[in-house]
Amino acid sequence: MFLLAAEGGHHTPLIVEFINHYLGEPVHRIQMATTHKWWSAFFANFGTTPEKVFGGEYTAENAIPWYTIMFVIACILTIILINIFKGKLSEDDPTQGQLTLEAGFLAIKGLVVSVIGEHGFKYFPVVATFAVLVLISNLMGLFPLFMSPTASVNVTFALAISSFVYYNYVGISENGIVKHLAHFTGPRLPLLMTLIITPLIFTVELISNMIRPFTLGVRLFANMFSDEQIFAQITNLYPPFTQFLLPLPLTALAVFVAFVQTLVFTLLSMIYISEVSHPPHDHHGEEPHGEPVTATA
Repeated sequence: MFLLAAEGGHHTPLIVEFINHYLGEPVHRIQMATTHKWWSAFFANFGTTPEKVFGGEYTAENAIPWYTIMFVIACILTIILINIFKGKLSEDDPTQGQLTLEAGFLAIKGLVVSVIGEHGFKYFPVVATFAVLVLISNLMGLFPLFMSPTASVNVTFALAISSFVYYNYVGISENGIVKHLAHFTGPRLPLLMTLIITPLIFTVELISNMIRPFTLGVRLFANMFSDEQIFAQITNLYPPFTQFLLPLPLTALAVFVAFVQTLVFTLLSMIYISEVSHPPHDHHGEEPHGEPVTATA
C-alpha cells in the first residue's frame, strides 16, 4: 500500500490529500482489518514487518496511495477525452477532434497490422486502450495538481502484468496450452539434439517470458520517474532563473518522452501478441514446435 523507497521525494498532490481526508479513515480501517494482518503474518516469517519493508506507516493520510488515485483519474480522463474528441461523428463535416481521433486510430491500426498482421486487428481495442491510457498517464505529470501514475512502479507493473496475462491468454485461446508452450521449444531438431538442446531452449525462453512483466514495467517506470526527477532537479539548480528559462524546453522534452514510452510499451505488447497469434489457416499447422521467440524481454 505504500510507495517503494525509490519513489520517495514526491510532494503529495492536493487532490490526494482531499480524497484521503474524506475517504482515508474508512479505507484505513478496512486495511488494518485485512491487508495489514495478511502482510504482517507473511513478513513475520522473515522476522520483519510491513512498515519496515514498505518504508512507511499505515495511516488514514496515506490509506489511498497517490498512484492509485492518479491512475483512476487517468482512466476517467481517458474516457472523457475520447468522448470529447469524438464529439458528434460526421462524414461530411468532421470536427478537428474527430480528425485527431481518426489519425490516432489509423496510426495504431497501421502498427497493429504491420506488427501482428491483418488478423491482428481483432486485438486493436486492447492495444489502443494500452496506448491511450499509458499516454494520458505519462502526460498527467505536466499539469498542476496531477502526477504521472506511470512514475510509480506499482502502476507500471500492473500495466505490464496486464499485457503479460493478455498475450498469454491470446496464445492459449488460439493454439491451446500445448502448442502455446511449444513456442518456447525452438525449431524442430534431430532426435538426439532435441533431447539435449530443446529442454535448454525451453528453459531459457520460459524464463525470458516470465521476466517480461518486470522488464516492461521497470522500463516505463524508470523513464517516467527519471524524467520527473530531471525536471525538478534542473529547474531548482539556480532559482529563480532556471525556473523561468528552462521549464519550456524541459516540458517539450517531457512530452517527447511521454510519446516515446507510450510507443515502446504498446509496440512491445504487440510484438508479444504477434509471437503467439497466427492467421486462421496457421492455427493448426503440422509443426509441433514453434519458431524461437525473437523479442527480447
